[in-house]
Amino acid sequence: MNHSGSALSDFFNRYRSKSEPLVLATIVNTSGSTYRKAGAQMLIAGDGNVAGLLSGGCLEGDLVAHSQEVLDSGRPKLVLYDTRTSDDLIWGIGLGCEGAMQILLTRLAADNNYQPFAFAEDLRETHRAGSYVVVIESANPRFPLGTAYVDTQELPVRVLEALRHHAPLTGDGRVPRTTSLATMVEADDARFLVVPVEQPPRLLMLGAGPDALPLSEIAGLMGWHVTIVDHRAAYAVAAHFPRARVVECQPAANLAALLTRRYFDAAVVMSHHLVSDETYLAALADSDIPYVGLLGPAPRRVRLLSDIGERAARLTPRLYGPVGLDIGANTPETIALAIVSEIQAVLSGRSGGSFSAAVRR
Repeated sequence: MNHSGSALSDFFNRYRSKSEPLVLATIVNTSGSTYRKAGAQMLIAGDGNVAGLLSGGCLEGDLVAHSQEVLDSGRPKLVLYDTRTSDDLIWGIGLGCEGAMQILLTRLAADNNYQPFAFAEDLRETHRAGSYVVVIESANPRFPLGTAYVDTQELPVRVLEALRHHAPLTGDGRVPRTTSLATMVEADDARFLVVPVEQPPRLLMLGAGPDALPLSEIAGLMGWHVTIVDHRAAYAVAAHFPRARVVECQPAANLAALLTRRYFDAAVVMSHHLVSDETYLAALADSDIPYVGLLGPAPRRVRLLSDIGERAARLTPRLYGPVGLDIGANTPETIALAIVSEIQAVLSGRSGGSFSAAVRR
């Protein structure tokens, strides 16, 4: 097994562009303590390359072996891993992870239009809410194991009701970034897994200096959709930011118009140019972006907030400056890690604290 280090979307698009088949591994059921939960996925190529993880790396090698059978036959396959005892044996070693998971392996190829992953990828690219359905157990020939449904007309009523529950919009019509967990529904002598498509965070970086590269790299590796804007043509160069979706050279004054056309989950002001940062913050104050990060020390933040006047009151509850979690960051790379970690925590409604400290309380 060779882990590609690629985001699932990048991995998928690379193999689909070459018309090469893939295996989609989807967790359909778990019990006890498991690394991932139902709905989590990884992709496996015929050359042994993979993207994504369903465990800490303990099971993936075995999944690759099973996936070859699925690639060759085209038939889906269910695989069960139960590690709830200390003497479970996989390749002769006891993992003792105290959990069990059932994983469905299905073939993605041109003959099935790479569904359902292609459907999910289209939703992510266009920021639309949606879910799909896959059959995970069946005694009904109408619904064969592994069949994916992106066109829902043929599905039982109970499954359609679950689909409607999993594709809500916010009050103003925006697609929510996070969705609920996958849900199993029993109907017509079959079991269906309703899989909501989670939207990747959309990060707006205002500044394309040298310290922007590691932030773009880490966020892009996580599958986030990164847009970079800078008023300096020498900095706003797409080739410098291979993981960014959009790199634009625009005057800072254009940001307000941009924010009326595109929605972002987080913005980081990092141009190192005082006048530009003031303009950026003023425009962000009039937006509803839930996370606004400001690079630089606290006195600089105080000055900038003073300069934008009454708008500061609308921005302050969403402003994180100095930006990032307190992890002792002192290099561009560690600062980028601190920023991404804080955004992840805020968008997930978490404090960003230590798991071990929480357990000791």
